Amino acid sequence: MTRVAAVDCGTNSIRLLVADADPRTGELVDLDRRMTIVRLGQGVDRTGRLAPEALERTFAACREYAAVVKELGAQRLRFVATSASRDAENRDEFVRGVLDILGVEPEVITGEQEAEFSFTGATRELGGREDLTRPYLVVDIGGGSTEFVVGDDRVRAARSVDVGCVRMTERHLVVDGKVTDPPAERQIAAMRADIEAALDLAERTVPLREAHTLVGLAGSVTTVSAIAQGLPEYDSAAIHHSRVPYDEVREITERLLRSTHAERAAIGAMHPGRVDVIAAGALVLLAIMERTGAQEVVVSEHDILDGIAWSVA
Repeated sequence: MTRVAAVDCGTNSIRLLVADADPRTGELVDLDRRMTIVRLGQGVDRTGRLAPEALERTFAACREYAAVVKELGAQRLRFVATSASRDAENRDEFVRGVLDILGVEPEVITGEQEAEFSFTGATRELGGREDLTRPYLVVDIGGGSTEFVVGDDRVRAARSVDVGCVRMTERHLVVDGKVTDPPAERQIAAMRADIEAALDLAERTVPLREAHTLVGLAGSVTTVSAIAQGLPEYDSAAIHHSRVPYDEVREITERLLRSTHAERAAIGAMHPGRVDVIAAGALVLLAIMERTGAQEVVVSEHDILDGIAWSVA
């Protein structure tokens, strides 16, 4: 066993995994897995820069994670940064801060690398499942971007496109600095058109309709699963490898788009940091299912974070 630590810093959240990995058996045993909503991508789509308050929230989480990594004695650490820090003009400030706190430089990876990590993390444990047929389409709906990967034992094609729950919310649902509750039909239509254009772009590279099993990753998808199951609070074990039929995804998406901030916040399994962006994330998932004809989505709690950990091991 090798004790490794992986950090995934995205547009909306930063996450840590410390685990014991055995590459011979393919076993990854969690010692600590945690997530903090930091909204690093706050305003990036509009300003092109990481906001000072967003950087400080992120650095505060890094300080907490550094203490966990030290306490558990991880031998290796890899820090991967995704969409928001790829886009920002002042990403050097972000890099310096992480290096000072954690002692490693964040790797600002490409969308294609992000997609490969997501595929490895999501599918490594699905190989023995006879009820899931290949090829898989792994979809990682993040805050700033969505990754599409088609593959079986390995990646066949991958593409990252700039639609995510935070980016779509800020671009289409925010008026005068506030999220519209609920949004007008014209706002939903504009957001849907943006998503469809991104799917057109993804489909130039990735054969979305050839996959037999749709695997959905990240907070928007896992939250939709929690809502579908009526969970009183977020339950990772109940969500991991759950299946949500298309009809339920459509009903939940429509309900979220009609809801107010207070109604969404009252959902037991809803993380406070997702209240304003979950409707956009659910719409991205619904559009993907409609484009591919998927009758259900298999929800995975194992994603890019697990793929990063395996790359270290």
